[in-house]
Amino acid sequence: MGRTADYSQQVCSVAATLEVVGDPWTLLILRDAFAGVRRFEQWQEQLGVARNVLAARLRSLVEHGVLERRLYSERPPRWDYVLTAKGRDLFGVLVTMAQWGDRHVYGASGGPVQYVHQRCGQPFSPALVCEACGEVTGPGELSRAACVCTVTVGEALAEAKQG
Repeated sequence: MGRTADYSQQVCSVAATLEVVGDPWTLLILRDAFAGVRRFEQWQEQLGVARNVLAARLRSLVEHGVLERRLYSERPPRWDYVLTAKGRDLFGVLVTMAQWGDRHVYGASGGPVQYVHQRCGQPFSPALVCEACGEVTGPGELSRAACVCTVTVGEALAEAKQG
């Protein structure tokens, strides 16, 4: 998919995620999907990506269960691409990446898009919270437990496609 990296032999959840969504065009497609884009032509127009590249990325996202194709016109056949539950689970990743870009690329001027929490009306800034105790946490407060999993990324993805 336009990448030279092969993560299939690694035993790593980050590598597994990169294997599915690690291409820059893929992340921009997902960003736009969260903003309501659902049709090939909309992505092509907004991103300016080559049609063959866009088609390959959409096909991969469908194969991995991140997007689902839905027929919206029979003549001619036309498809929407809709986020699945698996795709919606990437929301936090994208919002956190946007926050990082705002802080470390745009700096004091802030980023091009500000998110507002609809419930309270305040600017939104994502934070990682421990589900068990409710505390906001950072990297210095986490430790890595010994992993008993020996399944490689390639094996896990092959199994996911079968199941």
